[in-house]
Amino acid sequence: MCGIAGFTHENRPVQSSPIERATASLLHRGPDQQGLHESRHISLGVVRLAIIDVPSGRQPMHSEDGDTVLVYNGEVYNHVELRAELQSLGHHFLTQSDTEVVLHAFLEWDTECFRRLRGMFGLALWCESRRRLVLARDRMGIKPVYFFRRGHDIYFSSELKGILSHSDIDRNLDLNGLNCFLRVNYVPAPYTLVEGIEKLLPGHFLTWQSGKISVEPYWSLDSFFAAKKVWSLGAAKEQLDFLLRDSVKDHLIADVPLGLWASGGLDSSTILHYAASARPLKTYSITFRGRSFDESPYIRQAADYYGTEHSEIDLSAGRDLESAIQEFAFYSDEPSADAGCLPVWYLARMSSRQVKVALSGEGADELFGGYVTYLADRYAQWARRAPAGLRKLALRALRFWPVSDDKISFEYKLKRFLNGSLLPPDDAHIFWNGTFTEDEKTGILEGADPSPMAQILARMPQDSGVNRYLHFDQLYYLPDDILVKSDRMGMAHSVEVRPPFLDHRIVEFAASLPGDYKVRGSKLKFLLKELMKDKLPPGIVNRKKVGLDIPTHDWFRGVLKPLLLDTVTEPAVKQTGIFRWQGIQTLIKRHLERRENLGYHLWGLLTLFLWIKRWNIQPRSEPPATSNRRARVTATA
Repeated sequence: MCGIAGFTHENRPVQSSPIERATASLLHRGPDQQGLHESRHISLGVVRLAIIDVPSGRQPMHSEDGDTVLVYNGEVYNHVELRAELQSLGHHFLTQSDTEVVLHAFLEWDTECFRRLRGMFGLALWCESRRRLVLARDRMGIKPVYFFRRGHDIYFSSELKGILSHSDIDRNLDLNGLNCFLRVNYVPAPYTLVEGIEKLLPGHFLTWQSGKISVEPYWSLDSFFAAKKVWSLGAAKEQLDFLLRDSVKDHLIADVPLGLWASGGLDSSTILHYAASARPLKTYSITFRGRSFDESPYIRQAADYYGTEHSEIDLSAGRDLESAIQEFAFYSDEPSADAGCLPVWYLARMSSRQVKVALSGEGADELFGGYVTYLADRYAQWARRAPAGLRKLALRALRFWPVSDDKISFEYKLKRFLNGSLLPPDDAHIFWNGTFTEDEKTGILEGADPSPMAQILARMPQDSGVNRYLHFDQLYYLPDDILVKSDRMGMAHSVEVRPPFLDHRIVEFAASLPGDYKVRGSKLKFLLKELMKDKLPPGIVNRKKVGLDIPTHDWFRGVLKPLLLDTVTEPAVKQTGIFRWQGIQTLIKRHLERRENLGYHLWGLLTLFLWIKRWNIQPRSEPPATSNRRARVTATA
């Protein structure tokens, strides 16, 4: 795995220091090798975490004639098959690396090559004779690509900091991204929290030539959800078994030590089942001993069953949590409002001592229906048959129910559910996993604007039932929250995280399934459980999902209270010029006085203010002038 950065400079002389700074900002992503390519028109930089063909896959990689240059972050798992095909077409190879295969594939098929790549990647290709730059991102957005347009030129990087390293780029807070962040606790693409910087959408490529930019898709999730295919249960189980076996085999390819992040749940245990038959494994886990959501008995059951070399770390013990959270402001690029970042940080740090690659179970919930929110979407249809006044009355009565210190208690879920039932269905879906409603947002943000999130919700697919929301979550929640978390926390410790469930063949297969193969009655992940019920240790398949998260409600009244009160202060809030101190102060007070559980709201605000301070982000009181331009460009995608 690697990090890439670069920028064009056709009409101006540029010294080496800007690309050197941009590349140096990404060293955590690739401590094994760094390289630069500089010409009259472009500067490219790359840092490499060597995984395949360690000695020979150096970057930047040039074509034989020197005209085309590749900087590449990712792994292409079908590189052996592609190499054979390219050799039959007359291509000659000097290394065994997948990087060289990507370069030759582009030389042979140009941008059509991206359809042929099976894996995860964020890359840049420069053709000197045509003065043409191509950026591309994998289908599901496992690997990131950011870009920024300024006049004639374009800047890009694997992380925001690779662009922010340029001293001539303003660091203004993007109000479009901020308005979305306060709703869902992540920033949906193409928005970021820095004005003018955009995320390249998953499954898209960008072409820059002579100052002109176009963004196009090479793959679309929509078409696979739209395709109606009839599957018998037996055939679907057989196909999923084949795809998982093949994907895990591919994801085990590495010339360096490899391990697996194990939670004791269905998803990671499924990957463990298919991986353990191929090679001995090291497994790594986070525990919360003594807490109701501790998964250690299931973790150890799975580790013992498959004979892994197991390591774990307990987060209920005295850890320097404040120090880790402070570091998020640097490594996360944008605020780590998913509280699961904290345990994943420690998981990556622990595993980095022994391995460079870690397999994970990410993606199964979004593909096969693993979140209780999908049940909430369904139950809310029935709840809305009751008069809204009656539901509001029930909510008022529930205020007398004492709040719980559990991570996500029944009391918390019931109150959240009733609140969501008062919203339109699509708004309710993002509310289940999000934080503020549009009305609540106006209490803490001057000039709160519903239109940015409305534009995202306008992309809500036309599917019916659970597939509607699975489709939406695969477009946004998965790449912009779940995969950001694993990429940034893993790369902060130079660990490549691989999610075998997100092989695009499995994604396409899952999209083709009817909704009741995913959520049947009250049973989540129906098909996956049917496949694994005779394969995994007893008790793992049907146990309730816990999720790798922290008890934010409790910790903000205890161990994290000092950090919260020292960070989200009246001067810090007022200095932004856009946040309302009275509203935020009320949130903190209501939480600390145990009148309401607002831990996830406060986590988002804490990480936001830490990030603003760390990167010296300047507020804007007016909507960004680039918003309309951005909408037009992404519309072409």
